[in-house]
Parts: sequence; C-alpha cells; structure tokens
Amino acid sequence: MQPTFTFIEDIAREAGEILRAGYRTGFSVRHKAEKDLVTEIDEQSEALIIGRIREAFPDHKIIAEESGLTDGAGEHCWYIDPLDGTLNYAHGLPYFSVSIAYAYDGEMQLGLVYDPMLDACYTAQRGAGAWLNGEPIHVSEQTELAESLLVASISREPDLKEGPTSSIGLFAAFNELGQSARRFGGAALNQCFVAAGQADGYWVKRLKAWDVAAGTLIASEAGALVTDLHGNADYFKPPYCLLIANPVLHGVMLEVLREQGV
Repeated sequence: MQPTFTFIEDIAREAGEILRAGYRTGFSVRHKAEKDLVTEIDEQSEALIIGRIREAFPDHKIIAEESGLTDGAGEHCWYIDPLDGTLNYAHGLPYFSVSIAYAYDGEMQLGLVYDPMLDACYTAQRGAGAWLNGEPIHVSEQTELAESLLVASISREPDLKEGPTSSIGLFAAFNELGQSARRFGGAALNQCFVAAGQADGYWVKRLKAWDVAAGTLIASEAGALVTDLHGNADYFKPPYCLLIANPVLHGVMLEVLREQGV
C-alpha cells in the first residue's frame, strides 16, 4: 500500500501548524554540533510526521533528520526534514519549510515541500508533473547566465571553505557571472524556487538525503535537469552535491563549475 498526495499534504500542514504556533516563542534550542542547531519545534514536528506515517504504514522505513532511521520494509522509504531552515527559525527569520518524500523500490514517487508562513505547498509525483498549491509549475526558460537569478546552499564545513572550488569561491563566481546569487538558508525551498521558475539555477556542494529527496523530484518533474556537480545523473548519494537548472542553463553552469576546477 502506497500513500496519496492528500495523506502527505495533510501531515505537512499539521507539521506546518506546529512550526507556525512555535514561531518566535520561547522554545528551547540546543547544539547538535558546532553551529548546527535543533529546536524542540523540530522534534515536535518530526514526532508528528513519523507518528502519522507509522499509524498508516507501520512497515515502512523512515529516514528523518533528528531521529535517524526507523527501520521497516526496504522497498518503502520516507525522507523527512521536519524543519528545513532551523537556523532561520531559531533567529525568527520566516524562511523555513517542512520537507517530506516517499520512495518505492529506490525511486522517489511523491515529494512535498511546504512553506507554512506563505502557505506555499510545492508537490510532485513521478511522471505526472509538479505543482504549487495545485497549479502546475515549470522551470524558467532563461538561458543567459548574465540574466539569471541563482540560489545556493553554502556548507560551513572546513574542507569546503577555501579556494576557488570552495562553496564561498563558487558563490563569488556565480554572483559575478549571473545577474545575482542568493543564499537563503533553506535547501528544500531553494530547489522548489528553481522548479517554479522563481529562480533560474541552484547548486550545492554538500547536503543530506532529507534535504534533497523531495526538492529534486519537484524540480525534475517541473522540467529541470538535476545532476551532481560533474553532470552525473546519479546524484542521490553522499555527499548529495547538486546542480539544478533548465537543460540549457544547466550546461552553462556546468561549464562554469569545470572552469573553476570542480
């Protein structure tokens, strides 16, 4: 038995209500690692999502950011980020989302990213398309890098900080070559912005499975080419590096990455 869109959206909206209710309140915050935060709201949101899935599909495997692996049948797997953009949330910056994806037999089937502050729900189903609040979405037709608005996720990990191929180095290059580059601090929404034509391209050097599972399906179903930073289609594996854009602009951005020595 497989989930429906309605099931996933209902869960995401319930979790989004938890995020809205807790926003800018006195919630507790702790460090998972240096500069890596988790709030009690992350944990409440994740507990709700996992609980709903386990009630309906007790034999499904779940991979979630805060609790890790909940074992189950290998052919059914969920990827959950209960609060993508925790640092933004902790500082009262209203840019964050709930990200949920469902895979069957190793392939993503359903993906959803929900921005509860704007009530923006990005969804996709493999082979059927992508939508924003029920309306079809498509990548932009922009092919000129100089006219492109680009978005990125920048890792704070030490080995990605220095040199022209570092996250900062690539950001500087794309900011110079593109119309502008942005770093908002929420990977899932960044991928959805490209899917909806709200941004033209996205790149990142390192993420986690729950950061990319839903967003990449949404982007690909909206017409984006999704690869790793070397142009390989087999991107869903550590370190989960991504390049996402329409097929023409993707090639232009890939050439920049090669020129930078990536």
